Amino acid sequence: MAYEFAGAGALDYLPCRYGKSKLLFRGPRRSLTGSFVAAMGGTETYGKFVATPWPALLEARLNLPVVNFGYLNAGIDVFLNEPQLASASRAARVTVVQLLGAHNMTNRYYAVHPRRNDRFLRASSLMRSVFGGVDFTEFNFTRHMLGALKQRAPEKYALLTQELQASWVQRMTALLSRLEGAKVLLWMGEYHPPCLVDPIGPEPLLVSAEMVDALRPLVHEVVRVEPSARARGEGTSGMVFSELDAPAAARLPGPRVHEETAEALAPVVRRYL
Repeated sequence: MAYEFAGAGALDYLPCRYGKSKLLFRGPRRSLTGSFVAAMGGTETYGKFVATPWPALLEARLNLPVVNFGYLNAGIDVFLNEPQLASASRAARVTVVQLLGAHNMTNRYYAVHPRRNDRFLRASSLMRSVFGGVDFTEFNFTRHMLGALKQRAPEKYALLTQELQASWVQRMTALLSRLEGAKVLLWMGEYHPPCLVDPIGPEPLLVSAEMVDALRPLVHEVVRVEPSARARGEGTSGMVFSELDAPAAARLPGPRVHEETAEALAPVVRRYL
């Protein structure tokens, strides 16, 4: 069947905090002493609707605790503004950082929610000047807004994406400079079924090979995972969610994508333990 109804058997993500952080990460809560690997990323790393996300699968392969610092709807801003994560990287043997899209961060054109980075808050005066006549009160989410702007004003949209991409490189450079120890970038390719690929671009949104190349001197390795056709084709098979959450689940990686991600990361991370 395509999905399982949540209810009595709904997933328990065991949400937990570390140190003085206000952010809720996926549990079970792990000790930040001794040997462990830190996994930082967004909803994909958190593993929403998936019983065993890639950090847990990686843990089983390494036989070493992997702390899941995945945060729902996160962009770079969440991690850049959370000092607890830099502290965790100092204690970790290896830190794996999932590359997140360039759309979910505050920039010269618009502001996003400080924790739920996918939420659009307001347009700047620059944005209103460039996209004159657009009523920005109709947008609640960055992806929806970008899709609408691309359709209405493609030439002006190109200016906006250039700003986002330049800001992304700057923010990622700042984040990676704060993290200590061995660092591995996880570049998850398009995991949606072909029928659900976003017209504004593949995952991670607006991130190009040239942008990732600019970060290579700051990390030990980059692991690029291109989910197989089989994994993409399985869609929501094996995921656990309610009927109401079906559209959201369809846009997230399923269990086989998580398996392939852990399989690709394991030999690389093991080299730095």
